[in-house]
Parts: sequence; structure tokens; C-alpha cells
Amino acid sequence: MKRIVMTLLSTGVLLAGSLATAQDKKEKVTASWLPIMQTMAYYVALEEKLFEKAGIEIESVKFQNPNQIIDSLISGQADFGPPGAAAGITILAESRYPGTFKVFGLQGGGIKVGLINDGLIVSNDSTITSFKDLKGKSIGTLPGIQWKTITRHIIRKNGLDPDKDVRINEIAVPMHVPSVVAGTVSATLSLEPVGSIAVASKEAKRAMINPVAAFIADPFYSGVSVLSTKFMKERPAVAKKVVAVLDEATRLVNADFDKYRPIIAKYTAIPANQVHLVAQPYLRPYKELNDTDIKSYQALVDVFHKEGVLKEPFDVRKVMLKSADM
Repeated sequence: MKRIVMTLLSTGVLLAGSLATAQDKKEKVTASWLPIMQTMAYYVALEEKLFEKAGIEIESVKFQNPNQIIDSLISGQADFGPPGAAAGITILAESRYPGTFKVFGLQGGGIKVGLINDGLIVSNDSTITSFKDLKGKSIGTLPGIQWKTITRHIIRKNGLDPDKDVRINEIAVPMHVPSVVAGTVSATLSLEPVGSIAVASKEAKRAMINPVAAFIADPFYSGVSVLSTKFMKERPAVAKKVVAVLDEATRLVNADFDKYRPIIAKYTAIPANQVHLVAQPYLRPYKELNDTDIKSYQALVDVFHKEGVLKEPFDVRKVMLKSADM
């Protein structure tokens, strides 16, 4: 009996040691993200503990400025940008530092698919119904070169001069609705969930839904999922797991968005009692990307060239993740 007990004790010690070793082997990975609807798949991955199941320990760093996400990847402070990283800024950074990124997912919205990505937000008593009504007025947009460039392009497409006819103000996401309501700006070009917050507040409204898709590409993708190539080269197996986890999370969101609505309040500025108002984002996982998606992404990048922000034309296929990269 004593021998059996000792054997069981010994086995228990070995098992405990094995479990401890397995836990020690969890790979630490840093993600930089924005509190917007395009990041929904990342929220689901965290809530469903998909990273943990894949043996990954996530250090999650939230930013309010899309430039900061790309900067954190370039500097090596983060390994990947979950869905919602700035699509245009990624290309601008890649053109300056070739070979830095690989894009493995696209996020946005579209008129044909009936999913909202952005809106022209105005106060309830505003008479603005389109960008043409902004002459002599001001518009707020997300901080950073991406949305400033998009805004300038749309203003120009509506027959106005972005340098003379309209004042463009860069405003942190949480201040978009308050700025419109207070009259600090006449309107904002805002990503979801700002439009939903505006409508729910009953103090502001959407003058236009998906204006960027109307003037640039339908569907329109302003967000990407992006890996740093440094992370891919140093830990290829872990990078592959990150892609797989976010593909699975994207599948879950697309299959049953309503099931995951409650977690929106945990990660964004939407109050729990208003999550039912939030628009579902259009999320495209790595495994489902097609030519239409790539052409839409290219249309955004072409805008940066037309606006003089990108000095040379850029083929987005060069940064899209391929099976050979993994």
C-alpha cells in the first residue's frame, strides 16, 4: 500500500510539473488596438479565450490614435495590430519602411452589403445633409493622416477646396459626438460606434451613412489586421496561431453578431443599455479575402497617392499575407 501511495504521489508531482511547464511555455504577444467596432473579432477572441487556448498570453494595449498602433509595430513595442488597425497608415509606413508589415484581414462596411462603417455626423438641428453643405464650415475627423486624407479627398470630390472652403479638425474618438453637440465643429466624419452613440444620445444624427463607400470604394475598408514581419520571422509558429485565432473569432462574429453584442460595452464607449443600436461591421478574415476585397483596399491606397501623401503608386498585394509567408 505504501508503495502505491508513493507512486501516486510521484505521479501527481510529475503531472503538476508538466502543467507548470506547459503554462510557462505560453507565448507572450503584444497587441495594439483601437476601441472601435472594426476591432470586434479581437474582443470576441479575448472573451472566448481563443488566444489562451492557442497557448498565447496577450498583452493588450489600447490606443485612441490610429497612428500610435502603427508606430508601436514599427518600434517593436507590439507584435500585431488586431482588426481595426489603420489600413492607409499601414501602407504609408510600409512605403517608408519596406518589408515591415503583412496584412491578413480587412474591416469596414459597405452600401451593397448593408453594413455601416462610417457616417457624417451632425447635430439634430443641423441643415447639413452632405459634404457639399460644408462650405465655410468645419468638420472633425479621427486623429492622424489616414482620416485627414480621406476627408480631404471626399471634400474635393464634392466640389470644395479642403484648404480654403472647409476647416478640418482632428478630434479624439470619444470627443466626436460632444464636439458636434457643443458646436465646436459643424460635423464629423466618424467610424462606428460613433454614429450609433450619436443616434442613441438623441442629440445628434447621421447626415450620411457610409459616405466613404459612396466616394471611394464599395465595400470600403479602413481597417486591417496586421502582423509585423519582425514578429513573423522571430516566432513564425506563434504568428500563424494569431492569424488562425482571429480568423476563428471573425467567423464567430459573422455567424452570430447578436450573441456577442453585450461585450461591446466592455471595450468601446457604447453603454450596455445601448449596444442593441450598434451597427454590425463588415469583417473579412484572411481565408476569405478575394479580388473584390483587394481592389477595394487598393482604391483607398490610390487616394493617398492622388492626395500627394504617398509619393509613388503602391500595389497592396505586396503587403497581403500569403500562405508562403507562413
